[in-house]
Amino acid sequence: MKKVSIILGLLFLTAGLFYADTWGAEAAKEDKNPSVSNMLKYALEDEYLARAEYNAIMNKFGKIRPFSNIVKAEERHIQWLHDEYKNRNLPIPEDFAPNLVIAPETVKASLEAGISAETENIAMYKSFLDSAELAKSENLWKRRIAILLF
Repeated sequence: MKKVSIILGLLFLTAGLFYADTWGAEAAKEDKNPSVSNMLKYALEDEYLARAEYNAIMNKFGKIRPFSNIVKAEERHIQWLHDEYKNRNLPIPEDFAPNLVIAPETVKASLEAGISAETENIAMYKSFLDSAELAKSENLWKRRIAILLF
């Protein structure tokens, strides 16, 4: 039974790592002309991943800064995106991110991972703001992205 659990766990982890590569900011990089609904999807996935990463780090090392502060911001970003989904009458995607992240081995590596994740997140939002789709009109979605960036 233990052998079966280990094999299933490895299969899930492998599938999760592949899935994580097609989520959030990484998926947004591949989509050269995203629709607003895809932007919403990538943004929410990336915020889910960030929250899960910071929670995993705090579960491993304790409730330490800056992670304890940043996770609160991720919660606000997720709520804003959920509100936008509701405003557009779209179903809110499920959060699989806790199954897709593993805390780094050290606090230093965690800080480096956080910097990298936030840098990718900002680049994703900037690409959305520069997109042809959002250039079509000034709308609430564009203002919310700006709030997330700054």
